[in-house]
Amino acid sequence: MSSTPPKTDAEFEWTDAYAMGYGPMDETHEEFVQCVNAVLQASDDDIPARLEELAQHSREHFAEEDRWMTETDFPARECHMNEHAAVLQSVSEVQALVSQGHREIARDLARELARWFPGHTDYLDSALSHWMCKQTIGGKPVVLRRDIRSGKIDELLAES
Repeated sequence: MSSTPPKTDAEFEWTDAYAMGYGPMDETHEEFVQCVNAVLQASDDDIPARLEELAQHSREHFAEEDRWMTETDFPARECHMNEHAAVLQSVSEVQALVSQGHREIARDLARELARWFPGHTDYLDSALSHWMCKQTIGGKPVVLRRDIRSGKIDELLAES
């Protein structure tokens, strides 16, 4: 199931479409979405703190996934780890610009991360999730997704 990126700042929220079925990954991904959204919604004065929280989370998040890939000899780890490194480099560069007073660039980064994340999870993280489930429980992940878009529940109830 391909998830589509958000169209506006206010739309980047956790959705079941981002769930991969490997609990530790899903929890970390939900935190990532919250951190990106916090940057998008931050006042100019709060941008440096929210960006630092995103940077810290991303370092820990990517280090954890990189460790999983290395420790379990995940076959496609190089491309995945390179993508993590590129994101961390971008975050670091934006932090330097924000420290010089360029606050809006942090929101630009957050918008780009919101566009990047669905594709990253659909392709790279879904493969890692499958791999980790196979390594830890001997099978594929099971993901149950709800369609909880605004109004959809009311439509479903009206049809019954």
